[in-house]
Amino acid sequence: MKTVRQLLQGKPRVTLSIRPDATTHDAMKLMAEKNVGALLVLDGDSLVGILSERDFARKLFILEKSPRDIPVREVMTKQVIYVRPDQTGDDCMALMTEKRVRHLPVIENGKVIGVVSIGDLVKDTISEQQFIIQQLEHYIHG
Repeated sequence: MKTVRQLLQGKPRVTLSIRPDATTHDAMKLMAEKNVGALLVLDGDSLVGILSERDFARKLFILEKSPRDIPVREVMTKQVIYVRPDQTGDDCMALMTEKRVRHLPVIENGKVIGVVSIGDLVKDTISEQQFIIQQLEHYIHG
């Protein structure tokens, strides 16, 4: 399986983020516009949290306030689980399964360099399996 760095090479260079003082309404609007399931929460260059659709749905429901009145910092996940670029896709899958998350920020030298999603890992796994199948078919029909 590929390393996280290799997985990031096949993705757009833009990592979507939002400030902790932005409203959850603005965050969800951005997520809908960009068709993503999570945003990194950055205070300057510092990763201070991650906001997922799950955070929004569960935590906002409990607060019983309008999304226009709730800052991201109130509903974001503050203890962010992340990976390094030298880790493998298998490492990411194991971590996602264990921690029940779908997005992992990638940190190198203290800076965010990207995000790996469960979708990225599934896509890579399918691609690898298709390659193996083609090689086996070529060998059999050789």
